[in-house]
Amino acid sequence: MKEYTSEALREMYLGFFKARGHKVIPSASLIPENDPTVLFTTAGMHPLVPYLLGEKHPAGNRLTDVQKCVRTGDIDDVGDERHCTFFEMLGNWSLGDYFKAEMIPWSYEFLTGEDYLNIPADKLAVTVFGGDETLPRDDEAAALWEKAGIKKENIYFMPRENNWWGPAGLTGPCGTDTEMFVIRKPKCSPACNPDCSCGAFLEIWNDVFMRFNKQADGSYTELAQKNVDTGMGLERALCVLNGKSSVYETDLFAGAIEKIAELTGKVYGESEEITRSFRVLLDHVRTATFMIGDEKGIVPSNTDQGYILRRIIRRAVRYGRKIGLPEGSLQNISETFVEKYKGVYPELEINRERIFEELTKEEAKFSKTLQQGLKEFEKCVNGIERKNAFMSAKDPAYVPETVIGGKQAFHLYDTYGFPVEITAEMAKERGLGVDVAGYEAAFKEHQEKSKAGSENKFACGLADHKEETTKLHTATHLLHAALKKVLGEEVNQKGSNITEERLRFDFNFPRPMTAEEIKAVEELVNQKIKEDIPVVMEELSLEEAKAAGFTGLFESKYGDRVKTYSIGDFSREICGGPHAERTGALGGFKIAKEQSSAAGIRRIKAVLVNN
Repeated sequence: MKEYTSEALREMYLGFFKARGHKVIPSASLIPENDPTVLFTTAGMHPLVPYLLGEKHPAGNRLTDVQKCVRTGDIDDVGDERHCTFFEMLGNWSLGDYFKAEMIPWSYEFLTGEDYLNIPADKLAVTVFGGDETLPRDDEAAALWEKAGIKKENIYFMPRENNWWGPAGLTGPCGTDTEMFVIRKPKCSPACNPDCSCGAFLEIWNDVFMRFNKQADGSYTELAQKNVDTGMGLERALCVLNGKSSVYETDLFAGAIEKIAELTGKVYGESEEITRSFRVLLDHVRTATFMIGDEKGIVPSNTDQGYILRRIIRRAVRYGRKIGLPEGSLQNISETFVEKYKGVYPELEINRERIFEELTKEEAKFSKTLQQGLKEFEKCVNGIERKNAFMSAKDPAYVPETVIGGKQAFHLYDTYGFPVEITAEMAKERGLGVDVAGYEAAFKEHQEKSKAGSENKFACGLADHKEETTKLHTATHLLHAALKKVLGEEVNQKGSNITEERLRFDFNFPRPMTAEEIKAVEELVNQKIKEDIPVVMEELSLEEAKAAGFTGLFESKYGDRVKTYSIGDFSREICGGPHAERTGALGGFKIAKEQSSAAGIRRIKAVLVNN
């Protein structure tokens, strides 16, 4: 196969579909429009959801683009050969125009054509939807692939978890898909298929055939129009096409690798530890460059997108110091990315000075306390190790401590600027964990103490007593109780934030909730709203409240007597109020998003709707 550059692949892809009646549209912002449920644009389809649902796009019903995307769920994995937080997605779109009969032959032509990717047909494998109790298997797609030229033995019918493309959020357009793979080596066994982890198959492209719209209750309705949504990750495609072992070995990163080597005297690939540090710097500086340089550019902060930006910059600084990167060097690395991408994304050139200024400010801010923080971290670890050694010698049955305390983790954050995720990562390197729930409690307690005024002003994290805010506050009680019923009594609230528009609720749970669990929680809350249960307040002593089974957060802040709120026998909590008088006043409850908040902590965002 010939060598492909990023510029050539972008131009080839867009040109192929432009010749087939598609209008080239620019990338949307990394910050989603009118979607508070996600922080960043995570896929090519994200900005086009209204048009997939039937709105008319001003450029027509055949579109193609290169969309810049950010996914933050794997930040701690960045440093290996394949994970990236920022990436580009090549895509083409049919908004109620063509469907499988056109898209599959075009896909085959682009993959195998001499003027395009020129991959031998016998080096390609595809997967198609294998069917389940709701939908039959996609024999049409399989037949189209075979007719195009894919060997029958290289067409695999796969289950829903492999070949079903869900909506960008909890609701929206979705459907079956067909995925394309390059066969890079012989199968590891007769049962080997593209889902195998042996490395024989590497995915290069994905065609989604959208026929359905997922509703808030988990049901599916037919879309008014059939759509095609495709996605080819530029970094992954360049890696596969050029036979590289890592996305970091493509032309996208070559200039930055040279710059880091020049600044540090280290060589990419000379050791596993040095290579990992290079990759973290490459990914995180590139991502930060695009975040700050975006048309809706963000700056480091302690909330939302700004927190993610701050976290990746500080992680880059830490890994940079490991290989001797001089202070103030992130700007130099960023400059290589601005030069590489400015022809495709002119906003980077327009916002060049802002990018460099924000990177330099954040790097300097963290550098001031980095060495002190590392010393403090070592003190924590050494203290645990000394205690374990002493106690083990004294008592052979002693169980060694393996966790850095939540208050210590918060001290590292509050005093030295270490995001808890960085502390957790450093702890993992030393064979330890972090008490994240304890950290969250310490963080919340600090917030409570820092607030102006007293509990009379901010009751239970509630900044105002407006009617809608009060209803949402009552809904958090129902949500808390429902989570305990569905997920287990060990689930407890770890924080909340309520505005007039929505509630945000953090709780301890070790994994993402399933769609079925989310639906069950939502239905249980709505059942209790429908029952129109009175919300009963009673003042009790703290001991009486505990004995009666009332739960509460941060009990050290409560006085001798507390307010308790009961919603039948479903919810019993200590709380400062205010609350709705009856659950029926809430209307309806809808979970908008379930996501990670920190290690071991999940976050639900929910709203009330009119029934």
